[in-house]
Amino acid sequence: MTIRQEIEEREKGYLHRRACLSVNSKGRRLQEEEGEIRTCFQRDRDRIIHSKSFRRLKHKTQVFLAPRGDHYRTRLTHVLEVAQISRTIARALRLNEDLTEAVALGHDLGHTPFGHAGESVLRELCKGGFNHYVQSLRVVDFLEKNGRGLNLTHEVRNGIIKHSKGMGNILPRNKKEGAETLEGQVVRVSDVIAYVNHDLDDALRAEAIKEADIPHDVVTILGNRHSKRIDAMVKDVIYNTLSVDLESLKMSDDVLHAIEMLRAFLNERVYESEFLKTEFNKAKFILKNLYDFYINHPELITNQMPKEADSDISQMVCDFIAGMTDRFALMTYEKIFIPKRWTVFEER
Repeated sequence: MTIRQEIEEREKGYLHRRACLSVNSKGRRLQEEEGEIRTCFQRDRDRIIHSKSFRRLKHKTQVFLAPRGDHYRTRLTHVLEVAQISRTIARALRLNEDLTEAVALGHDLGHTPFGHAGESVLRELCKGGFNHYVQSLRVVDFLEKNGRGLNLTHEVRNGIIKHSKGMGNILPRNKKEGAETLEGQVVRVSDVIAYVNHDLDDALRAEAIKEADIPHDVVTILGNRHSKRIDAMVKDVIYNTLSVDLESLKMSDDVLHAIEMLRAFLNERVYESEFLKTEFNKAKFILKNLYDFYINHPELITNQMPKEADSDISQMVCDFIAGMTDRFALMTYEKIFIPKRWTVFEER
């Protein structure tokens, strides 16, 4: 028996009956022999961590564009926080932590530079629209490894495509809204728990809002500190889900209401604030000009992008721009559109 098989046997004896066992995975798009040491979900997690798209997340905006402060979140720190919260919940519920972690680490690989401002402009420009969760799946299925993709398992791919909820329901109202596995559903909830708390923390750090601005009911129900709020949300998910024997993910009405209230507060006072709107408009201007430029000069990126027989120039340009980091987008814009300074050397 291999080490992988021993781990799979331990899963059968320990994990909840509603958990997704590694041995029961629906498999990969392209069949391949599994390894001796790691389960299929462990291999997926490692493939994501070692991918170029994952490394680029460290220079992609979460909320505040190209932040210079050391402690503002980036897209990378966001997915790490989501992974940590997801694993805490999964462990308490005896779900498959490796599956949960793989989905959490891969869920935002398709995010654009400049956060949701970038996603908004590409949605307008790209044929067929643009959504970061669809692009995340495209990254792992095709764009990584020069068109070969990462060949992830069905369960991880499903969790990635189903993680986003926008301003919609935090807990899916029907099965079609959520991931097939409870592990994938945990990531969806953990994503919200992570971003409403760290975006609030960053907004306070940036002095975009004050502690006194936070809605009274949010403070009363969730607490008056960052750690207390996360702790309250995580415990609420765990205990309410345990109370129904993992039939579905559950939260109390009070905590769910408080999270929705906090999300609405952040949307009004931070995401839609005049300050961020002004900066987002600048970001949109940059990306629109880059899109138009490469649409007219596709030969400049053809050798850098994997090719599909049925794809058009617009798709290739969208893939290229979506993969940019904030600083690469700024550097590229400067290189293309800003005149170089002319240096004059005086005779001596």
